[in-house]
Amino acid sequence: MSFSAARLGVARQRRLLNRKGFAALLGVTQHTVSRWEKGTTEPDDETIAAIANCLQFPVDFFRSVDLEVPEAALVSFRSQTSMKAAIRDAALSAGAIGFLVADWADEAFSLPNVSVPDLHPLEPEAAARSLREDWGLGERPISNMIHLLEAHGVRVFSLAENSVRVNAFSLWRDDTPFIFLNTVKSAESSRFDAAHELGHLVLHQDGSTTGREAEDQANRFASAFLMPRADILGHISDVYSLDQLIRLKRRWKVSVAALNYRLHKVGITTDWRNRDLCIQISRLGYHKEEPEPIERERSMVWEKILKLLWAEKKTFRVIAEDLALPESEVSALIYGVVNSGSPPPSSTSAPTLVSDRVSARP
Repeated sequence: MSFSAARLGVARQRRLLNRKGFAALLGVTQHTVSRWEKGTTEPDDETIAAIANCLQFPVDFFRSVDLEVPEAALVSFRSQTSMKAAIRDAALSAGAIGFLVADWADEAFSLPNVSVPDLHPLEPEAAARSLREDWGLGERPISNMIHLLEAHGVRVFSLAENSVRVNAFSLWRDDTPFIFLNTVKSAESSRFDAAHELGHLVLHQDGSTTGREAEDQANRFASAFLMPRADILGHISDVYSLDQLIRLKRRWKVSVAALNYRLHKVGITTDWRNRDLCIQISRLGYHKEEPEPIERERSMVWEKILKLLWAEKKTFRVIAEDLALPESEVSALIYGVVNSGSPPPSSTSAPTLVSDRVSARP
């Protein structure tokens, strides 16, 4: 099979290298690298081996069919204006690898069907109410955002970047929605990020709203989706102290800052009380380290897949081998959302499935 120009670009970007830096490491000119990535010329076998060694990707990775790389314009990046191009490109390349891993899982297992509607005509709060009704959630708090997303066909991965420099991001790939979560941030922040990205998926499918306006809409959606107005008003009449706010946040599993924001928006707290609580939250560092943190949510789909593999004496390495990927790339995408640094236990202790569609295909 011929050399894949697209795969070279993905591997280079995963190593945070620009063409000039990569060319210097490889001992060729930048123009040579550009021609390889444009597909106008191909490196010989000896050079491909050198490329693989330099980028720490298997040689076979570069000799597979071209892969699909997410377009930056179609991806909801938060704080995109302050994000360095290399970081953005590395995240997009991780998305391309995520597509490969998702295709592998779709082929090997029966995953939940996609049921994420297009709600772009609605305002964020109305969209949150509509989706809750569509998914049969009522007004009750959501126990696990990742489980909910997976049950409705969203493919959830962890960000391959072990850094707070990249927030969660989402995109549609044909008719399949993807969310990549930052699992370095607090569990509460990651949970809000999941709802925020869900907001992008349901509100911005048509691509007409972008930038700051889109981010504001996704934030408003997430706030309303996680903390429905009726449930908030039914359980809180007033807030007198930060300690009270910390106790109350347990019901909705959100950050103390997110609950404070929501209480102000629904009219429970005054401008003065909201400002005072914001100052206290900042002074105590609760915007960085959450008080009384919740347990991090786990992917039930990937946990189940890994348990099924382990039952056959296999690990996630089989995915890397099948796709000619570095093990580190696969583990970075998966283990952040299963919250495990070791192979899963035997399938005898496997959890209840997300749906009856999460099963191994023969």
